[in-house]
Amino acid sequence: MTVTMIDNKFDFDLTSKSAFSSDNDSFTSRSFAALLAKNTVPASHKKIADNYLIIKKIFKFQMCLNRISNTEKALLEKYDFNVLEFTTIQQMYNELGLLQKWSLSEDENLRKESDEILQIRVNELKYLEASCYASVSNEIYNGYKALEQYLREISKFHSYGSLRSF
Repeated sequence: MTVTMIDNKFDFDLTSKSAFSSDNDSFTSRSFAALLAKNTVPASHKKIADNYLIIKKIFKFQMCLNRISNTEKALLEKYDFNVLEFTTIQQMYNELGLLQKWSLSEDENLRKESDEILQIRVNELKYLEASCYASVSNEIYNGYKALEQYLREISKFHSYGSLRSF
């Protein structure tokens, strides 16, 4: 009996799909944020993530924050992105992957807009945290969780304990 358990243990595939996965999905048991953070992360993304974590530690977003402006919303719509409260986790991971590619692009305008979109996303996340996630209408739209995890993964202040020195 122990021999069959050991054999089954060695045949176990860590990258196997869950029962809810489609044929196109892979690595569903892994953290996509960690995988994205292992890619070449642009310095602008790291800077935005560091600023976000420092501000979160100091102010805890108890101040009143505005929603995004119409021009910022138009920029998101230009690339067919939803606002953060209507973004799923999978959409956010796809968006973050695109933003990483665009930030490393040769096109100056694309790099600028990529960094601007990430900053808009962080501002939306700050607003959601300040409002205690009251505007998130459905449990399906958890894109904000993916964004926050990505920011934690790429920041040099990965753990909040490292911020104590400030």
